[in-house]
Amino acid sequence: MKTLSIQENFNRLRTNKIFEFFVISIIIFSALVIGAKTYDISPTTLWLIHLLDWFITFFFLTEIIIRFIGEEHKKSFFKHGWNIFDTLIVIMSLIPVEDSELAIIGRLIRIFRVLRMVSIIPELKMLLNSLLIALPQLGYIVALMFIIFYIYAAIGSTFFATINPVLWDDIAISMLTLFRVMTFEDWTDVMYETMAVYPLSWIYYLSFIFFTAFAFLNMVIGVVVNVLNEEHEKIREEEEKNMQHVTLEELDKKIDELKQLILLRDSSS
Repeated sequence: MKTLSIQENFNRLRTNKIFEFFVISIIIFSALVIGAKTYDISPTTLWLIHLLDWFITFFFLTEIIIRFIGEEHKKSFFKHGWNIFDTLIVIMSLIPVEDSELAIIGRLIRIFRVLRMVSIIPELKMLLNSLLIALPQLGYIVALMFIIFYIYAAIGSTFFATINPVLWDDIAISMLTLFRVMTFEDWTDVMYETMAVYPLSWIYYLSFIFFTAFAFLNMVIGVVVNVLNEEHEKIREEEEKNMQHVTLEELDKKIDELKQLILLRDSSS
């Protein structure tokens, strides 16, 4: 019987669904521990939470070591951005900064440990990767949206500054007001106030909402969905290639076995 190496054993462990579920459970528990610190709790409970926090940190360190040892190609481990992120979070969590001036930074680092769930769950990782890939295309949409915001803010500041300086005094404040309109936060109150002086100002608001809340938002959704579909196709193609590779390996093994059987039969005859 073939004995598995340490690397193979650790690789089996890190790809084990039960182990992955346990890691996800610890990440969720870590988020609950972080949330518990925000409440007014007794010193004893705080000490217990502090102890649990260190246990979670050392568990994450152990999990990173298991993943690293289980990696077949050690050099390529740190070529993946998520592996670098996980390692940095764990290493920085080990630095004792609770009783120093860097205590706030230490707490922030521990908060970011919740993001490790993204690196563990493939579906979340794919969603985030799709969003990052879509950022260049979204940048052009944001630039066009800013132009629309700027034009409408300049018009609003010109006409409505005398009606309500709090909302329309300058172009910066006008852009904040328009953001309120775009998110539909009591936007009708803003519109009715200007309509008392300019009855046709409703055209200004409705056209702005059409461009931003409807047109541009749908553009953003379309870009993200398109990139997500492309990522799905890439993953599907990779899985098909891996399946074909496995199938070819199995066929080669069977051919070799048949050759050996034929040679054994010929030698026996």
